Amino acid sequence: MNENRRLRISLVILTLLLCGIGLLFIYSASSYNGEVNYSDSFFFVKKQALGFVVGIVAMILISKFNYRKFIKLKWWVIAVSVIMLVLVFIPFISIHANGARRWIGFGPLSIQSSEVAKFGFVIFVSAYMSEYYKKMTTIKGILPVILAGGIICLLILAEPNLSVTLCVGMVMLLMLLIGGIRMKHFLLLLIPAFALVPILIIIEPYRFNRLVAFINPWANPLSEGFQLIQSLYSLGAGGLFGLGLFNSRQKYLFLPFSESDFIFSIIGEELGFFGAICLLMIYIFVIILGYKIALKAKDRFGSYLAF
Repeated sequence: MNENRRLRISLVILTLLLCGIGLLFIYSASSYNGEVNYSDSFFFVKKQALGFVVGIVAMILISKFNYRKFIKLKWWVIAVSVIMLVLVFIPFISIHANGARRWIGFGPLSIQSSEVAKFGFVIFVSAYMSEYYKKMTTIKGILPVILAGGIICLLILAEPNLSVTLCVGMVMLLMLLIGGIRMKHFLLLLIPAFALVPILIIIEPYRFNRLVAFINPWANPLSEGFQLIQSLYSLGAGGLFGLGLFNSRQKYLFLPFSESDFIFSIIGEELGFFGAICLLMIYIFVIILGYKIALKAKDRFGSYLAF
C-alpha cells in the first residue's frame, strides 16, 4: 500500500471513529432530556444519525468527483454561498431561534447557511489562489479574497454569529498566508482584524456579559455564568478516569445544551481526564493527516483545499 492511499484510509477511519464517538455521547448526554421533553430518549441521536448518513453519502459522492472541476465553478460556489447567507434574512424561509437567524428551512429540512458558506469560501479561495498565485504578493491579487471573505463575514455577523465570523476571518488570514501574501500586507490585515474583535464584543452587551462570565463565571452564577459553572462541575467530577460511560450526573438537566455545545463536559465527566485526552489526540492525528495530504497534493489547488 503506497503512502498516499494509507493516509486517505487512515483519515477516513479516524473520521468514522469520531462520528461514532459523537453518536455514542450524544445518546449519553441527551437520553434523559429526550425522554423528558420529547418522550423519546433517541430524539437527538436520530437527528445526528440522519446527518451522519447524509454526510457519508456526500463524502462518497465527492470522492468520485474530480476536485479540479471546482476551479471552473469557483464563482458559482461563492455566489451560492452568499445567496444562502442572504436567505437567512428572508421571512418564511429563515428560522428564528434564541434571538438569531442562522438557519433556513425547507419543509422538514433545515440548513445552517454559514456551514455551507465556510466550505464554499475555502473552495473559492483555493481555486482563485491556485489560478493567480503569481499575483498573491500584490494588493490587487489578494483583493478578491478579502472582498469575498469580508462579505461572508459581514453577513454571518449580521445573523448574529460572532464565533463563526471569527472562524471564517481566521480561515481567510491563514489561506492568504499559505497563498504567498507579503508579510507587510498580512500585518496590515492582521492589526485591524485583532483590533476589531474587542470592539465587536463591547458594542453588544450580551457578548460583553459572556466574556465577563468566561473570565469569572462565579460573579453571576445564576445567570451568564450558570452554564460555564455547570460544565466545570461536570469536568471536575470526572477526575482521572471518569464516572463511567452513561453515568454522567450533569446531563440530568443540570447542564444546558449538554448534547451539543457542552458535550465535551459530559465526555470528560464520563471518561475522565485520560479519556478526554485520548479524544483530543484523535483530532490531533486528523490534523496531522490533513497536513501530510496537503503537502503531498499533486497541484496547488489540491494543496490549498486540503490545508
